[in-house]
Amino acid sequence: MPITYGMMKRATAQLYEWSLRKVPDDTLDALRRARESETNEVARKTLGILLRSAEMAETQDRLVCSDSGVPNYVIAIGTGVRLEGDIKRALVDGFDELVATTNPPLLKHVTNPLTNERSYRGKEMPLVTWDLIDGAEYVDITCQPKALGSGRWAAMEIFTFPTLEQIEAFVMECVLKAGSQHCPPVNIGVGIGGTFDYCAKLAARATLRPYGTKNPEPILAAMEERLLKAVNATGFGPMGTGGDTTALGVHVEYAAGHGFTPVAVAYNCWINRRTRARLYEDGRLERIE
Repeated sequence: MPITYGMMKRATAQLYEWSLRKVPDDTLDALRRARESETNEVARKTLGILLRSAEMAETQDRLVCSDSGVPNYVIAIGTGVRLEGDIKRALVDGFDELVATTNPPLLKHVTNPLTNERSYRGKEMPLVTWDLIDGAEYVDITCQPKALGSGRWAAMEIFTFPTLEQIEAFVMECVLKAGSQHCPPVNIGVGIGGTFDYCAKLAARATLRPYGTKNPEPILAAMEERLLKAVNATGFGPMGTGGDTTALGVHVEYAAGHGFTPVAVAYNCWINRRTRARLYEDGRLERIE
């Protein structure tokens, strides 16, 4: 049995709705650890408020934040999967159905950049990055809605043969510019290398890594530790209240490239929205944390 239009429509709509109502478990754990280690009393209370907000959204079936963002997916298709029907169209129709049925209703965040008109529909919406997984017999779907906190302060610079010190200095420039306007404590993703477009993809991919995972590249593992320490030393703190917890994690990905080296910085706000599942040909949707 192939994966059909209807299966993709249901799966992508469900993932988007789940991401709006449930803070990922790794993020909840990181917030709890931060509250325990935070030395600033106001920041500690703020982290407590964030945790209570997450709990109420999950137990009372509410949105964690009214800024539901726009639907953004990373979809990797297994080469062993058969597809049937208008698969790309399924994502559009799934979002339309969610808009019509979800409660509380979503706000109109889909914006035409030429006219600033807001609605629920728009060119290239939902935003999708496609990939392949050799040999897999499923479609791997990640939904990461992009809202103001997770999108506004992303940045990129292109260097020529930069040193690690130059790369880290640029990341910190971006952090200082953003301040606390991206709703910290944030998840910071850094992409290094490739091309202009590929580097941005790397930075976005880095924000999908769960908190607590160690980079397998020793150079990058050490860079992540230095950057996290430096970011939290800025003192912006949770929601700008001051303290030790401006970021819960810094994750770095890299790719080989030319002598020109793009460096991209991306963020997820404290909610760290992301839901992931594997869709199989028998219709099963397997959640992955």
